[in-house]
Amino acid sequence: MEGRGADAENLAAAFLERAGVTLVERNYRCRFGEIDVIARDGATLVFVEVRMRSSDRFGGAAASITAAKQKKLLRAARHYLAGVARPPPCRFDALLINGRNHAIEWLKNAFAE
Repeated sequence: MEGRGADAENLAAAFLERAGVTLVERNYRCRFGEIDVIARDGATLVFVEVRMRSSDRFGGAAASITAAKQKKLLRAARHYLAGVARPPPCRFDALLINGRNHAIEWLKNAFAE
């Protein structure tokens, strides 16, 4: 990954680590899609979608996580969990990076399965 996407994911990873979250994996890819960050927040496994938008002209970063994107993330997460012996509690978060100042908004439980 290169460019703005990599910059956004690097910002997100640093933000999560400062918040006390342990990174497990970045850019997990399978035939169903990609998960930007997989992390542990206490006992919970967190699948994180990272979105960066320079403006809110088309709805901002949150609006870019469509129902179709959520479905792909869910399928990729299920694929990941198939390789885990004892799946822990899980949640889906979104890290939204907006504007030129890179303001970060962390939406815990951004969507459910």
